[in-house]
Amino acid sequence: MFLVVGLGNPGEEYAATPHNAGFRVIDRLAGAHGIRVSRKDSQALAGVGQIAGQPVMLAKPQTFMNLSGAAVARLMEKHRIAVGDLIVIWDELNLPWGGLRVLAKGSAGGHNGAQSVIRSVGTQEFCRVRLGVNPGHPVRDGAEYLLAPMRRPQQQELEAAEERAAEAVASIIAEGVEKSMTKYNRRAQGSREDA
Repeated sequence: MFLVVGLGNPGEEYAATPHNAGFRVIDRLAGAHGIRVSRKDSQALAGVGQIAGQPVMLAKPQTFMNLSGAAVARLMEKHRIAVGDLIVIWDELNLPWGGLRVLAKGSAGGHNGAQSVIRSVGTQEFCRVRLGVNPGHPVRDGAEYLLAPMRRPQQQELEAAEERAAEAVASIIAEGVEKSMTKYNRRAQGSREDA
C-alpha cells in the first residue's frame, strides 16, 4: 500500500496559508478518487482507497508541521508500509510560485516538516512532491509569510499548481517516480535547488 502524506498545520486559521499546500493536495486527491480522509489514525487524519488500481492511504498529520514525522513513522509502522511506498507533499519556498518538483529522494531543503519526516523515518530516500510558494520577491520573515492567509487571487493561482501536484502523485503511483519526474519537472526549470 502507498502512503501519501500532505504536510500542513491543523486548524481553520491555517487552511488558506501557503504552508498548507500539502493538505490541500491531499484534499484534491481524496475528491478525485473518492477517498474520505476523516479517520483518526496515528496522530493523523487518514483514509484508504485506490488510485490507478493501487491501494493507497492518504494522510494529513495533526501534529503541527514541525512534528509531522511522528505521525508518518507511526502510520508506516502500524500499516507495515515500506519507505519505497511513501510519498510526501510539501510547500517549497525555494521554488517559484506554482512550480512543481518531483524527486525520488533528497534533503529537506530547510523545510521543518520534511526534516521531521526524515528524522522520524530514518532516511531521506523517499519520494516527494514539492510545490513552489516563493512569491517572487524577497521574504523578510519566512515563517510569518508561510503562515499568513493568502489573498483570494493567490489562492486561485495556487489551485492550478495543487491540481498538477495531485496529478503528479497519481502518476507516481501509476507509472513510477522516474516517468513522473520527466513529465512534471519541466515546469520547475530555473529553480534555485536540485537537492
